[in-house]
Amino acid sequence: MVVNLRTKKSLISRVTNVGVNRIKLNVEHLDEVTDAITRENVRGLITANKIKIIPTKGTSRLRSKIKKLQKNKRGIKTGSKKGRSNARFNSKKKYVEKVRSLRYRLKVSKKHGDITNKVFWKIYKKIQGNRVRNNAHLRELLNEEMEKE
Repeated sequence: MVVNLRTKKSLISRVTNVGVNRIKLNVEHLDEVTDAITRENVRGLITANKIKIIPTKGTSRLRSKIKKLQKNKRGIKTGSKKGRSNARFNSKKKYVEKVRSLRYRLKVSKKHGDITNKVFWKIYKKIQGNRVRNNAHLRELLNEEMEKE
């Protein structure tokens, strides 16, 4: 006996807030699905895996990622470069990136209790005045301050 399950699927879709096409009914338990009238019955069948909801499929981003990588590879040799180095990568952005990473390292070392508050602000001001070159230089300064104490 062929049973029209369109109304059952619409009930299930209203209960689960998914589309009708995402509902998959277990063939072995169709008689139980046809007997399900209330929303509670439908929820019980879903927990018993007699009704399955198919997960959504998203758009694959792999091809776009590959294309972006290829695009970024092109034109990086010296003959292809047009514009000064500051135009290609702004010196201010470079400075801001460096300062943020140095301040983060300094904050972490203070949090761990490696340095005191006085030393923290002393080195913080050096970072602000662009006196610290990089993380390795910061590590050297911290070691010197720790030895002084």
